Amino acid sequence: MALQKKTLFFYSLADLPVTMALFPVIVFVPKFYTTELAVPMIIAANIMLAVRISDVFTDPFFGFITDKYPTPWGRRRFWIALSAPIMMLAVYQLFFPPEGAGAWHMASWYFLLSIATTMMIIPYYAWGAELSPEYNERSRITGARAMMGVVGSLSAQLAPAAALFFFAIGGSGAVLEIVGTTMLILMPVCVFFTVTRVKEPTEYVNTGTPIMEGLKLMFSNKPFLRLIIAFMVSSTALSITTPLYLFFITFVLGAEEQAIYMLTFFYLSNLAGVPFWVWLSTKIGKHRAYVGSFLLIGLAHPFYLFLGYGDFWYMLPITIATGFAAGGFNALPNSMKADVIDLDTLKTGENRAALFFSTYSFTWKLAASVGSSLGLYGLWIIGFEPSQPETITLMSLWGLKFLFATFPTIFYLASCVIIWNYPITEERQVEMRRELEAENRAMSAGA
Repeated sequence: MALQKKTLFFYSLADLPVTMALFPVIVFVPKFYTTELAVPMIIAANIMLAVRISDVFTDPFFGFITDKYPTPWGRRRFWIALSAPIMMLAVYQLFFPPEGAGAWHMASWYFLLSIATTMMIIPYYAWGAELSPEYNERSRITGARAMMGVVGSLSAQLAPAAALFFFAIGGSGAVLEIVGTTMLILMPVCVFFTVTRVKEPTEYVNTGTPIMEGLKLMFSNKPFLRLIIAFMVSSTALSITTPLYLFFITFVLGAEEQAIYMLTFFYLSNLAGVPFWVWLSTKIGKHRAYVGSFLLIGLAHPFYLFLGYGDFWYMLPITIATGFAAGGFNALPNSMKADVIDLDTLKTGENRAALFFSTYSFTWKLAASVGSSLGLYGLWIIGFEPSQPETITLMSLWGLKFLFATFPTIFYLASCVIIWNYPITEERQVEMRRELEAENRAMSAGA
């Protein structure tokens, strides 16, 4: 049965403040700390990479305990409520650094924010996978959550854009202050409605498999491996461009304060793209629609290479195309993950949704860190140091353009090849659900 619209709305609501905070962490925090707080580029890159390496341990741990040890308030909602104040504290410290803050401040609060995000996202996404067993309904759930996430990211652009337009307040520091304040207000409200207005499913087989054995079984799931590799490769591409976005607009186009306008257009087109990709997935299948989003963004991105100083508004059609394509990244892979979990449940008899999503969470964070670090390491290799603008040459500017415009396309096109013959189609997923339901009936009759 289709979920009610109000259930989708309240479930999706928690994603709004999370995405509102996390996008500036990737886009504005690196530039803010490397310019205004003078953290060297190589140190900032190492901090981001080190935090992600720690996720190798934290993400599977939280995935395992949320599957293994249900609380009186359910398997998922307790952890979401607990993580909210921790995330708020980390955002406050990272976005509002005290005088004299530097690399250690960035590293410590970046790490705590990563822990809080893990505690929030893993049970939250696992909960979404458990709300419905239907192939297309899962796309509807992840699509609704993705659209709310885009609204969060868009809100993170609109508030600073309004401050710039009406009050001439701009720059990375101002963006962090405005977005941080808004997120701190919205987070407790949104999480409260999500955890109090949406019921958790109570019919599930609790996992009894030890964590290491569970991970081995997970990685023997071939569709899971294909999906996670494609997800990681494409996420790496997106993450290469994210921290470079502001550097590109500032130093190549010469329009730093206007950057917030372009990001607003990106997320407006991203918002428009989500329902299209969800609709397309019902017509040609999730993995074929996913390939379409890779092709569109991969072919559009190299056009950034032709832009130069003063070409800010010529960037608009490319931004609209890439934003629209990225809408498919928000909705489709999470819906496909739920189908992969069905296959695992069919083979093992256990529901380990959170452990699966912990692996995806780690993969996303690793890709985000590797991609961001590749971009920042690339800038360091070509001698691009934003805190010393007098050292920036035409060659280093061309290197920035290449890293931002062309390098990610290699990853997007590779993702097309990886996911092209993905085996879990709608027909296969329906077969798996029938087999699972037959096993559940047999177990109930035996009991």
